[in-house]
Amino acid sequence: MDTPDGFKAELIRGKSIVSPFSSLRCLRSMRALREQLKVHAPEGHITETSPFLFRFPAAERAYGPDLFVADEAAFEDDGRHADSAALSLVAEFTSTSTKDVDRHEKLEVYGQVVPVYLVADMRAKEITCFCEPSPHGYRSRKTVSFGEELHVPEPFDCTIDTTGF
Repeated sequence: MDTPDGFKAELIRGKSIVSPFSSLRCLRSMRALREQLKVHAPEGHITETSPFLFRFPAAERAYGPDLFVADEAAFEDDGRHADSAALSLVAEFTSTSTKDVDRHEKLEVYGQVVPVYLVADMRAKEITCFCEPSPHGYRSRKTVSFGEELHVPEPFDCTIDTTGF
């Protein structure tokens, strides 16, 4: 789907949802998180903020996360949607318009497949790490304020410094 400049499209329950790209203020936080995660990513996985859609067939959805870590082999196909099974981590940087989707809709879907889900709430100035996915969603979560360290569990097993967020 072609979208207007500055917008991205996601498939949610069979509907195309068009929303703006992240605000400029998120760049510093996204870059800081990407740089810290890439040195701890599983072998063969890439850490990106590029706009790619990942399909979640069981939930009939496709999301384009703000930041993702995924097996690079998922990008060898000619298709337009990567397989969500390739994801080892997803991060979303909330805005007023995306906060509910990031905290509820995506949490439910990611919580069944993606090992680690980070939600950076730019307004509340805090980041939450969800982990231990299960058929019923994530079993564990931890929230810290920006400026504090956040432990990111396996397959990363690292500590993120959120001072620059």
